[in-house]
Amino acid sequence: MKKRTKQEKIEGIQAVLEAHGRFDYDYIPFGEHWTMPTADFAYRKRGLSLLFTGFWRTVLFLFGWILIGVAYGARVTGRKNLKAVKKTGAITVMNHFSYLDTLFVRQAVGHFRSYHTMGPKNNKTGFGGCVIRHGGMLPFSVDLAATRNLNAEIERLLKKGKIVNFYPEQALWTNYQKPRPMKDGAFHYAVKHNVPVVPIFCTFKKTKRGHMRHLRINILPAIFPDETLPRKDRIAQMKEKASTAWRECFERR
Repeated sequence: MKKRTKQEKIEGIQAVLEAHGRFDYDYIPFGEHWTMPTADFAYRKRGLSLLFTGFWRTVLFLFGWILIGVAYGARVTGRKNLKAVKKTGAITVMNHFSYLDTLFVRQAVGHFRSYHTMGPKNNKTGFGGCVIRHGGMLPFSVDLAATRNLNAEIERLLKKGKIVNFYPEQALWTNYQKPRPMKDGAFHYAVKHNVPVVPIFCTFKKTKRGHMRHLRINILPAIFPDETLPRKDRIAQMKEKASTAWRECFERR
């Protein structure tokens, strides 16, 4: 019997989850080298920590595009759609399919403008965790005090005209090409702070070994909250419009 490749095993897992509608299931083990953010977690960088943040953002700005350009043949399309959020804060929703997809968001909307919400298990210990924290990671937490601090930081960033990215499927499925269902979280924050949502959907081709090539980071038209609707309906409408934008982008690829 022919031994299955790692990518074939992953695609097999994804197919089973897809068949059962478990699109938000994390099949990739996170390991034990992470910590849950608590009330002391520094969502807002200050002093010397702010200098480290500036350093790592500059490094990513200078070398990030080279990395994804060489590795994946990446290109950004639809930059004109950012004009609608040029002078306002915004939330982006992008499909979560790569360990490096925060670099894709940065390249699309700006390395110094983007921040990235992530699950608490992304708050890694060690050097790697330090880099992604200073690169703009905003980890969620089960700690209520930490959550209040996170919410306050998201509000501050949006008021400053920054862009906060969400992965609305809430699970990484590596090299998965199709759009998956979105959760409400990103749209809850958009309605709460009355900011637009900019959908971003990445399309790509795969080699026979499952490696990603010809990556296109597609920035889609901004979606604005309809203030004539009740809050719950505004959230539902924005999510539906974003889902439709993703699906149509995938179908055009």
